[in-house]
Amino acid sequence: MTRWTADQLPDLTGTTVVITGAGGGIGLVTTRELARSGAHVVLAVRDVDKARRAVAGLPGDLDVRRLDVSDLDSIRAFAQSYTGDIDVLINNAGVMDIPAARTPQGLDLQTTTNYFGPFLLTNLLLPRLTDRVVTVSSQLHRFGKLHLDDLDWRTRKYNGLAVYESSKLAVVLFSLELQRRLTAAGSQIRSIVAHPGVARTGLVDHSKLNIVNRLPFLVQDVEHGALPLLYAATQDVPGNAYVGPDGLFSFTGYPVVRRPGRAGQDSTVARKLWQATAALTGSVE
Repeated sequence: MTRWTADQLPDLTGTTVVITGAGGGIGLVTTRELARSGAHVVLAVRDVDKARRAVAGLPGDLDVRRLDVSDLDSIRAFAQSYTGDIDVLINNAGVMDIPAARTPQGLDLQTTTNYFGPFLLTNLLLPRLTDRVVTVSSQLHRFGKLHLDDLDWRTRKYNGLAVYESSKLAVVLFSLELQRRLTAAGSQIRSIVAHPGVARTGLVDHSKLNIVNRLPFLVQDVEHGALPLLYAATQDVPGNAYVGPDGLFSFTGYPVVRRPGRAGQDSTVARKLWQATAALTGSVE
């Protein structure tokens, strides 16, 4: 079987991609490869100066704009200021196993960065989207447990890793319900989930899972970690596809379409989650 790599990216001239969290790690590699292939890439980042330094000297059509996905007001400002069509939206920004903290709107910071923010951003940009939205999840979504009456972690004891797992399960269910709604509306836009496997980035540096970085057979480099995002953003995959590495446990390898965990395939929970999230974020129902 042919292993797909970034060398197989199509000519993306005329394609506009908006990607969050593009100033480093997997997001930066994804940005670099998309721009190399001719795409106009909008880096939607919290730290504009850092992102500009990161892409300095890179070839291609790059546009750095400020967007903090943990701040719903910042998301609304970005969506209001952005004009023109977007072919592909990549919700890549994320945090993992961080201490408890609240956003300017009083929401859980980790859940907002990983899920509430992408939910709102996608809904606000949807009228401008022409092709697909790719949202980044994790194999750890398989361990996530959702409490629809406490998505914001107000009544439960905060556990950084459990919050991460549940936020990534929410991402998978979000894609499921978004695709259902798009199909019902007769839209050709696709919602796709991608996960990088276990990639050597700064995401786990402060997590109890940082031991994986000392187990090279379980970890791949950032270049390979970006491949599922690039595949999901450019290849002809079905709506609500779950794209990840082809290796053991989907930890490492080359991108293929797989299946998410059983909890991520529950359409009833996905609809209820959408309604609860819309209420929390003040988004469209």
